[in-house]
Amino acid sequence: MRAVSTSLVVLGIATAAQAIVFLASSSVALLADLIHNGGDALTAVPLGIAFWLRSARGERIAGLAVVLAIFVSACVALYETIERLVHPRDLSHLWILAAAGAIGFVGNEIAAQVRLRAGRRLNSPALVADGNHARVDGFVSLGVVASAAVVALGVRIADPLIGLAITLVILKITWDAWHTVRADRPDHLH
Repeated sequence: MRAVSTSLVVLGIATAAQAIVFLASSSVALLADLIHNGGDALTAVPLGIAFWLRSARGERIAGLAVVLAIFVSACVALYETIERLVHPRDLSHLWILAAAGAIGFVGNEIAAQVRLRAGRRLNSPALVADGNHARVDGFVSLGVVASAAVVALGVRIADPLIGLAITLVILKITWDAWHTVRADRPDHLH
């Protein structure tokens, strides 16, 4: 419960900071990252309930909820990215935008370490999947830093293209998390 609560708080703070910067910058790469980070923070809720109930079945269901949350965030990010490709906007506050990406990286790395340590200690595939997912998300957040840098060089289209790349990474994370959670089903165990 402590690991789940800690990761919820850390990712919640990172998401709130990124949301404030999004309002100032209008970066679709940041929007994709913050939607995903917000969804990740909320995945702590079903995991926390399952752990509180001490239910293996509940944990498997929570693992599926994590996969669903990741997939929904990818769909929202994809829609927003396509919208921005069709209707481009200029970005502002590029230094703050880069800082928001760095905040996302640090928040995800802290959440990953907390979830992975607890998941391994508790032998929880759902928590390990969520920890691995948070670790990859940290690198996705660095895409926001790259977006700010490339847009600063004058390549305006870079933001939605990086937003699209982030979305594709989120879809890959969804696939990997699905396989991790699915492998935990009793009919798949040796």
